[in-house]
Amino acid sequence: MDSLIHSVLTQSGNIVFPTNLPFLKDLSVAGGRMARQRSGHLVFYGPRNRRFLATDPDGNPLHECEWGSTASGTARLLRVRMRLEWGQWVGLKPEGLVNATTLDLSRKPGWERLRPDDLRQMAAQAMRVPLEAVTLFYGDEDLVIDSKGIATIRHKKDAFYVLDDGTFEHARFMACMGAMHWGRIDFLPVVELFQSLLPGTGSAAFELIRGLYDDQNEGTPTPLRYRGIPTYPSEAAFRLFSSFFTPQATRGGDPFSIFMDVTRSHEVTWLPAADPPLRFFDRAHNLCVTVKGGTVQKAVRLDDPSGLPFLNPGPGRNPFERTVTVTKGTLALQDRDAGIELPVSPAWGPLQESPAEKRPLAPAGWTSLFGGRLPNVSPQEAFSAVLLYPDDDAEISEIASQPFVADDIQDSFEQDPRLAAHLANTTQVLIDNFDGAIKTCLNLDRPRNYTVLYAQAAYAQKQAHALWSELAHSHRFDIARGIVLTPAAGRPDAYRTSHDLLFLWIPFSIFTDSLAQREAVRTIPGALGQGGLAFIVGPAMLRSALQAHPQLQLISAELVESLPTFRMHRTILPKARLKPGLTLFHVVRG
Repeated sequence: MDSLIHSVLTQSGNIVFPTNLPFLKDLSVAGGRMARQRSGHLVFYGPRNRRFLATDPDGNPLHECEWGSTASGTARLLRVRMRLEWGQWVGLKPEGLVNATTLDLSRKPGWERLRPDDLRQMAAQAMRVPLEAVTLFYGDEDLVIDSKGIATIRHKKDAFYVLDDGTFEHARFMACMGAMHWGRIDFLPVVELFQSLLPGTGSAAFELIRGLYDDQNEGTPTPLRYRGIPTYPSEAAFRLFSSFFTPQATRGGDPFSIFMDVTRSHEVTWLPAADPPLRFFDRAHNLCVTVKGGTVQKAVRLDDPSGLPFLNPGPGRNPFERTVTVTKGTLALQDRDAGIELPVSPAWGPLQESPAEKRPLAPAGWTSLFGGRLPNVSPQEAFSAVLLYPDDDAEISEIASQPFVADDIQDSFEQDPRLAAHLANTTQVLIDNFDGAIKTCLNLDRPRNYTVLYAQAAYAQKQAHALWSELAHSHRFDIARGIVLTPAAGRPDAYRTSHDLLFLWIPFSIFTDSLAQREAVRTIPGALGQGGLAFIVGPAMLRSALQAHPQLQLISAELVESLPTFRMHRTILPKARLKPGLTLFHVVRG
């Protein structure tokens, strides 16, 4: 046992937090212990029963926790590293993001008598959430009124980070959620900016939550409820919760329907599921499998350039037709008509055999969107292709800025009858350099011919996944046949074809190059038919080039920072900042 403990603790990358290093010398002397769970997974504890490392049965790390103490001596979670199913490390820092708001209450009669409880009551009424939820997230120290009647309100959130080298030294902010009480878990959270999460982050976070919850509830389990300000119930959140906890409607009814009702989400209680998902890494085959109730639910190949998992072929959506099955001690990974067989590891425990069934394949797969010419993407690039936003005032990257514009344009099509009428008659669409928002630029109400020019292959592939998921779910393969994603090298040919609608993002690299901007504007009329519309994003100085072109009529110009979509983003990250002068132009070809 001592050799196993030493082997796991000293395995490269398992322990990096300085406060955990003493456990490497002698676990018991440092006040620690190891527990082997029924599944074979290993959990290492420090003093006061606080886990600092969890691994699979072979010692492959799942998460590492760093603990400290509050001024009163209560244990406090400081940081967590979580290893994702494709090998990447992500971090969690409790209260890593704090937003402060000030309110002038000096003109409110009797403000001198206001106390934190009064502010909490006011907040609950204003946000239309239960008072209990406000109490969870706002302690007395977060609600302070000074002698002049100025109230300072601090909203603390737990922050997720990408750990490029497996440590917090070069951490990049990824997403956030309501600050949890990690020393005694008493609610379930939903992540904000969830689309920025690296694949597998949600499952890894709930693996941690469930582990800590079990550590803290060895007797009668405590029912949990979803809490969030604001409330973000979703089908994906319900599925994730249900993997680790079992929902119950306290007053009867369908738990899912109640959960999806923003005003009633908190009514669903959650108790620990008897068989939460368990992850196992297979280093020999670059593989991670997830097992639940003796059934392999998912398999991920760490060297897979598609960045997609293989899923159990049981009930549920599997738009990419990538399945994992177990037959006679063999793990079969099937990607449509191509497959590979791998041995089942004894460490995974007894597994159920997969039923012998074979579903007919769809007429095409997601790769057809690239016209048979898949981009060259590395596994790391494929899995990592998410849009990240700074939590400070650093300028948002070019590709991460694109969804603000694409979402606003689609809102305009829905709200402006003239744009809606134009879209109804549109058959040819060109999308150029919108790699971070390709799917949003496509309207999937009926078949059209879409030519999509991309520059960043990994993001284009990720967008193709999102697009195909929706098309396959609705069985609209007729729409898919009209969509072609092609490298930016195909731009000259694309701009010699007439289109009814153009989405063009001028690269940041030429924002100060007026000559290159004029050349970009010169090519626009060739890509548009008579009366064709173009949505162009570029620097403010692009206005003069557009107005000077005799075949183009400038309809409107709006700073992207003024768009409702970006203003909504700032409610989560108030310091968010776009490239100065970034402007959305609406142009028609005369």
